[in-house]
Amino acid sequence: MGHLATSGQKILRVWGFNDVKTIPGSGTVYFQSFSGSSATINTGTNGLQRLDAVVKAAEKHGIKLIINFVNNWTDYGGMAAYFSACGVSSNAQWYTAARCQGMYQSYIKAVIARYRNSNAVFAWELANEPRCNGCQTSVLTEWIRKTSNYIRSLDSDHMITVGDEGFGLPGDGSYPYQFGEGIDWEANLKVGNISFGTFHLYPDSWGVSNAFGDGWIKAHAQICKKLNKPCLFEEYGVPKKEDHCPVEGGWQKTSLSLKDSGMAADLFWQLGDTVKSTGQLTHDDGHTVYYGSADWKCLVDDHVKAIG
Repeated sequence: MGHLATSGQKILRVWGFNDVKTIPGSGTVYFQSFSGSSATINTGTNGLQRLDAVVKAAEKHGIKLIINFVNNWTDYGGMAAYFSACGVSSNAQWYTAARCQGMYQSYIKAVIARYRNSNAVFAWELANEPRCNGCQTSVLTEWIRKTSNYIRSLDSDHMITVGDEGFGLPGDGSYPYQFGEGIDWEANLKVGNISFGTFHLYPDSWGVSNAFGDGWIKAHAQICKKLNKPCLFEEYGVPKKEDHCPVEGGWQKTSLSLKDSGMAADLFWQLGDTVKSTGQLTHDDGHTVYYGSADWKCLVDDHVKAIG
């Protein structure tokens, strides 16, 4: 956390979830477990007390946190961890199943109660990359409306955002612009309690070229400006290390050029550093930018200087 602060970074997005279907062995971290038809929140030393430590470190170093409540993907459990307990078999069903949403909202309530008075909280985030493949876009829009209204009933002070990839908007007709993942980005951003828009950028995963990126950034900025809500370019990455600086650095420049036309900030994916207790590097998924590396200089140090 100290390296973020000394590098001039202001915001860190963190997973506020770690869901399991079976309680793991002693010492393994998890935040919520599901058994039978019930959910249990782990407030112990291998549970939310770990997130407590992150929040306290952020408070100490003046870093603001975006705290996310659930994952669309199965990493750290995700929505799939809920399925058996709440009687569904797909993410698409999860969004509208009353029992699933009751468990999800109970978890949200516990996390917000724990941290809403912390000066480290920047925003609450509904989910990481929510999708509802093949659904009518109204399904996700209504889920966003209900969930953001619920969060607002618990906390009137902090911002709320979706955490989505930014699919479903006017563009060139390529996959990311289409509505097949159940997302209408402008409709979702119009929801009253959504404070700012989020979008991600992974050309390699989406079957488009790296050159696609600049137009993608501009398309979202245009809608944010139209709706008078800020845009956060929340995740971006390319898998080839040699492309990190030239490609991602170019996207940063495009985003920064739109700071008066809808764009508010960007967050690279993902932060890497050395674990003090072991001396080992944190996980590298191919996109990781490690503190002190050449990538760090171009994508963090140089970018922070350009922001001013």
